[in-house]
Amino acid sequence: MKSLDLMLQGNKAFAAQQSAAGTLMPSLPRALPNVKAIIIGCADMRVDPADILGIKPGEAVVIRNIGGRITPELLEELGLLGRIDEVAGAIPGGGGEFHIIVLHHTDCGITRLVGNPAMLAHYFQIQEAELKPKAVSDPRAAVAADVALLRAIPALPSEWLISGLVYDVATGLVEVVVPAALIRAATA
Repeated sequence: MKSLDLMLQGNKAFAAQQSAAGTLMPSLPRALPNVKAIIIGCADMRVDPADILGIKPGEAVVIRNIGGRITPELLEELGLLGRIDEVAGAIPGGGGEFHIIVLHHTDCGITRLVGNPAMLAHYFQIQEAELKPKAVSDPRAAVAADVALLRAIPALPSEWLISGLVYDVATGLVEVVVPAALIRAATA
């Protein structure tokens, strides 16, 4: 219980600071236009995208899972987010550029599962023979594979930007593996 008590104390300090600064979050329909990105990252507690990238509340939707990987469940979450946006009547990035960022990291726990292909195949909902392109043991190759997978989804707006980053847990620096570019090239 001591951990929870410390977190609740931290929350009280956070709420007081936000209230004093006048930055408490508005209701959902007004908040969505402030969103500038969707960041897909790992659940590893050493790799909080808000801390690593200096993101403030209301600037990004952060989706975290094991390895920060594109899975069928993550794609379903993206679809639900799109539907929430549609119902709220707000378009992410409607006032400027919108960016999907895939953020993987070094020393990721998912790399320790390479020896368990059945578990990984189940996680990705693919056959074991299809695991190699997932590049589970190499975060740079994995982030490139996940960006390519997202680019192949026609439902994602072609005017959105996408990039792939790898955070080095030893140095604290982020490496751009896939530079920011449109999800799909404009067609003539």
